[in-house]
Amino acid sequence: MYINFWYPVAASDEVRADKPLRVELMNLRYVVFRDGSGTARVLRDVCVHRGGSLGKGWVQDGQAVCPYHGWRFGGDGKCTHIPTLPEDKPPARAKVDSYPTVERYGIVFAFLGDLPEAERPPLPEIPEWDQDGWRANSLTVFEVGAFYERSMENGLDPSHNEFVHPAQGSPNMNQDLRRKPLDVQDVPWGSKFLVRFENEEKGTEALGEKSTLVPEVEAGSGHIGPNAMITWINFSETNRFSQYFFEAPINESRTRIFFVNMRAFLLEPEHDERIAKVNLVVAKEDIDILEELDPIRTPDSTTKEVLVPSDGAVLRYREWLKEWDDKGWRIDLKKLREQKGDVAYSIPCPERRTSGNWVLDPVPLIAPDS
Repeated sequence: MYINFWYPVAASDEVRADKPLRVELMNLRYVVFRDGSGTARVLRDVCVHRGGSLGKGWVQDGQAVCPYHGWRFGGDGKCTHIPTLPEDKPPARAKVDSYPTVERYGIVFAFLGDLPEAERPPLPEIPEWDQDGWRANSLTVFEVGAFYERSMENGLDPSHNEFVHPAQGSPNMNQDLRRKPLDVQDVPWGSKFLVRFENEEKGTEALGEKSTLVPEVEAGSGHIGPNAMITWINFSETNRFSQYFFEAPINESRTRIFFVNMRAFLLEPEHDERIAKVNLVVAKEDIDILEELDPIRTPDSTTKEVLVPSDGAVLRYREWLKEWDDKGWRIDLKKLREQKGDVAYSIPCPERRTSGNWVLDPVPLIAPDS
């Protein structure tokens, strides 16, 4: 798990102005609410007075109120009111980390890190979102009992399709590609690949369109950062899917996935439910595999696995993770586990770059090359 990336924290319709939402990401809790202007705010879910949960409190005048002693915190994380000191300005140390937010695609994203805006990795975009000839299914959010890196690698693995997804007749990878390395291409903050599959007649019957049956299907996947994945399935020039998976690691064995499915055919709304059902069947097939992987987390060394040429995109993803390791952005999960219950940690927010005197300790990070 890494700091300094954008993470999905909630669906937009979950975030309210009259009630806080408590979520867990990367073994830490956050409170999400709307301030007086309707802007979604994300704060570390710890009152610095006596450790109360802001997410278990309420929202008053666009501010989060701690249920323990009534301390109020604005969207910027600063305490604005202490009931036992009604005439006094709250101490400067009475503040919690507040994270930059962006609301797109029906999702509230938070930048969990301290980089200034100019240095941040980009929020992954959905270019088809506003394009004519494309339609989005309603946002789907589901949880997987698996480590997020395992989920990401599953999406970057083309060779599992014919075995894991037989119900959809997932096409077989061309024989001449089985032994050749994947043509993995780098993109800013990630990588991608495209391969051709042989089609089978049963493959598109689930979508109800015989016209989509073609001899070969072009498909591929890519990732942006450690936790955003894109899958492309091109039946033809006009019959295409683009699928976006924004992954939120809850902890080391559970992941919440925010799924946006874009399609360039069957654009009428009456097809939404049927296509959503097909997508959930495919997701369930992946989940059944992912939740039984051993070990739960990705091995630290490739010597603990036997990898083959079709794993090229997985290997490149791990190389990207190593680059972010070298920046010192990986959270020290072992230390976090060992001190859970004794120390309230927080991922440092951008304001820590310009101000000091913070109560919560910054989350432990693994030093480069350690």
